[in-house]
Amino acid sequence: MIRPHHFRSNPETQGDNAYQTASVTDVSDTARAEFDGVVAALRKFGVAVHDFDDTSRDTPDSVFPNNWFSTHAGGHVAVYPMYADNRRRERRPDVIEHLKNAFRVQDVIDYSGLEQDNLALEGTGAMVLDHIGRVAYVARSLRADPVLLERFCTHFNFEPIAFDAADSAGQAVYHTNVLMAVGTRVALVGLDMISDPARRDMVRTRLEQTGREVIALSEAQINAFAGNAIELEGSDGLFLALSTTAHRGLTPQQITQIEKYATLLPLSIPTLETAGGSVRCMIAGLHLARR
Repeated sequence: MIRPHHFRSNPETQGDNAYQTASVTDVSDTARAEFDGVVAALRKFGVAVHDFDDTSRDTPDSVFPNNWFSTHAGGHVAVYPMYADNRRRERRPDVIEHLKNAFRVQDVIDYSGLEQDNLALEGTGAMVLDHIGRVAYVARSLRADPVLLERFCTHFNFEPIAFDAADSAGQAVYHTNVLMAVGTRVALVGLDMISDPARRDMVRTRLEQTGREVIALSEAQINAFAGNAIELEGSDGLFLALSTTAHRGLTPQQITQIEKYATLLPLSIPTLETAGGSVRCMIAGLHLARR
């Protein structure tokens, strides 16, 4: 996780991120306090959090590191090409070196050089990875190049399932992890926002085939970041981390369904959410073995 010191709305990503709202005042202190609250809550639940400070004024979205790298069982790390120029500056060699020192890293596959060809694949924002079924779910966007997706899936042994997804105004969903969250036994998905009914049914079917109970989210719930959640393993088992905004948007029935499989952990990050991402975007998951 990356602690922001100069957080603000990113003007370079407003064009395709419908969930972003412009900051009119300096909210850096509030954003940092929200971040620290999330770290403290995760550690209280027994999660080992590796947090780094970002003091740059040129990386407004650095609090969302899951877009520029991901880790994978077997000691594999991927580094990704980013769509916006200022997001490319978020990549940090010291973070990768920390992973190598603390975990068993066999290789680092770096796709970032493909930015020179204006190609982007923004990590586990662009791809929602089902590590059990080995499926990469991808909403087509400027942040998810299809050629790069195929290359990633070949390298990391995932099957790509790509689809078009848009809001009621017709704007494409910019990141798949806004639309859906896949846990071990439950998946939250904004199914009605998947444009093609056949692909919509395919997504539901594949998730159910791998043992997930699928909870359909409305567009209003997606707008409240209910799809931008992440399942983590704590000292007392599995829990689903999501924002308080997202939690308020869930129905009592949905909460009951989720809690059959994971404890809900609502986290208050209203300022950070103005950047167009939520709890899932803040966390780059570690699937590596410790040294």
